[in-house]
Amino acid sequence: MTKRLFCFGLGYTGQALAHALAKRAWEIAGTSRGPEGIEALRGQGFDALAFDRDRPIGEPAHSLGQATHLLSTVPPDREGDPVLGRHGTDIARLSGLKWIGYLSTTGVYGDRGGAWVDEWAELRPTGERGRRRQAAEAAWLDLRHRHGLPVHVFRLAGIYGPGRSALDQLGSGRARRIIKPGQVFSRIHVDDIVAVLMASMARPNPGAIYNLADDEATAPATVIEFAASLLGIDPPPAEPFESASLSDMAASFYRDSKRVSNRRIKEELGVRLAFPTYREGLQHLHAAMTRK
Repeated sequence: MTKRLFCFGLGYTGQALAHALAKRAWEIAGTSRGPEGIEALRGQGFDALAFDRDRPIGEPAHSLGQATHLLSTVPPDREGDPVLGRHGTDIARLSGLKWIGYLSTTGVYGDRGGAWVDEWAELRPTGERGRRRQAAEAAWLDLRHRHGLPVHVFRLAGIYGPGRSALDQLGSGRARRIIKPGQVFSRIHVDDIVAVLMASMARPNPGAIYNLADDEATAPATVIEFAASLLGIDPPPAEPFESASLSDMAASFYRDSKRVSNRRIKEELGVRLAFPTYREGLQHLHAAMTRK
C-alpha cells in the first residue's frame, strides 16, 4: 500500500521529515503560505498547496483523502488553530488515516525554575503563545476523542539543525550572549525530531503525548560559547538579561527555565538520539560546514 504524508506547514521540520520519507518511497504533499514556498516545494518533488487561515486548501476531500498520515506544524493564532478552524471537519471525515501528528512546544509547561518536567506534568504556560499552544493541543486531542482519530502530540524543545544553529547565528553576526543566572532550557536537533516522528508512525499510540528534547538542558550562553570555540572565534560580549534590549519574542525564550525529560521517546518508541547534547549536534554541523 502506498503511504502518503500530508503536512500542513511543510517548512523546516516538515521538509526534513518529508525527505526522509521520500527516500522510502512515500508520496509527499503539503502546504506553504506563499507562491515562493509552493514553488520551492514543487521543485523538491512534493505536491504543494497554498494554505493559511484566509486561504483554505481547495478540494480538501481530494487533497486530504489520499493521505495515510497527516502532520500539522502550523502554530495557533489569536482565533485558535487555523488547520482545525478551516479543515477540522474535513479531517474528521477521513477514514483512511493511520497516524496524525501535531507539533507543539515544551513552552506549555511554563517556568519550573530549572526543575524537570515530563509528559504528565501540569501545564502552566507563562505567555500568550504557550496558552495558545495548550488550547491547540486540547483541540487536536478532542478531535481524537470525538471521532476516534489517531492523534499524537509532540512537544518540541528549541529546534536546531543545518542552517539554523548557534553556528549560523555567529556567522551572520546575529548571535548574542545573554546571561540570566540559573536559566536553562532544552533543545533538539531536527534529525532527532524526524527519528521520533518516524518511530511513532511505525508504532502508533493514539492519544500519546511525547516530549522531544535532548539529554542536557543548558544555558543559551553556554551553547553560543561552545559554537564560538568550534569556529575559533571569540564569543559575543556578555549581556545581562536585565539590561539587554530584546524583542517580546526573544525575551519570551528567557522567561522559562526547565529541564525536559525525554524518557518516554526512549522507552516507548525505542529512539536513540543521534545528538544527545548540543555538543554532538554542533560538532556534526560544524564538520558538515567545513566539508563544503
